[in-house]
Amino acid sequence: MTMIWLALIVLFVVVEALTYGLATIWFAGGALAAAIAAYAGMDLTAQLWIFFGVSLFLLIVTRPIAVRHMKKYTPKTNVNSVVGKTAIVTEKIDNLAQTGKVRIYDVDWLAKSEKDSEVIDE
Repeated sequence: MTMIWLALIVLFVVVEALTYGLATIWFAGGALAAAIAAYAGMDLTAQLWIFFGVSLFLLIVTRPIAVRHMKKYTPKTNVNSVVGKTAIVTEKIDNLAQTGKVRIYDVDWLAKSEKDSEVIDE
């Protein structure tokens, strides 16, 4: 039974490497714990309980940490990449007249002021 659990570990790790979606790595940990239990001579029922228990524990406890860590390195794109940057007003910004453009890094963006009563000249 130990060899079956080791084969499942390899399968789960390969699937995780191909998908990179944090979907099966938790089951690889559970399969490792079950393989240790099988090597220790525990029966199949105990191995299955250990597999599911460890997998569920890893999923609940470590997944949020891993997701947070992975999101930290996601590059900002589109409007998120220009938040906080200095812009040049190329067309008068007036929310009531529905006008306003700014240029950031040679790209023109539609712009609005925070307050409708606020007008920003070129």
